[in-house]
Amino acid sequence: MPAHSAAHIRIARPSRDLAVAERFWVSGLGLDVLYQHAADGTPGRSSLLMVGWPDAGWHLELVHDPAAALEPRPTAEDLLVVYLGEPVPDALVERLEQHGGKRVPAHNPYWDTWGVTVRDPDGYLLVLSTRTWSNS
Repeated sequence: MPAHSAAHIRIARPSRDLAVAERFWVSGLGLDVLYQHAADGTPGRSSLLMVGWPDAGWHLELVHDPAAALEPRPTAEDLLVVYLGEPVPDALVERLEQHGGKRVPAHNPYWDTWGVTVRDPDGYLLVLSTRTWSNS
């Protein structure tokens, strides 16, 4: 079956600390834990945390291998953009900051015009956009 528009997307990233990441993504942003697995010492078997909204077409998989941890290496253009379609609530930004995030200026000023950028505990950027998704 070829790829198509209804295909589910998994975004996988390394994480320094899954408990800290869970606080940010679940308690901060409000995602659900979809799946969790702790490493059992088997070589190549990592701990992982999958978070997302159950009805969304995507989820975020955060991986940590205690035996061979990878350091996250995000760039200024590694963005996860959530289109809210309304002003970003100050309470949401404050909650993200209370759970390990840090509000930062965007590398691309477009995102400062149309949203708020928050760095997650692993250094990746979450953009909360006031716009709605449109491919036009």
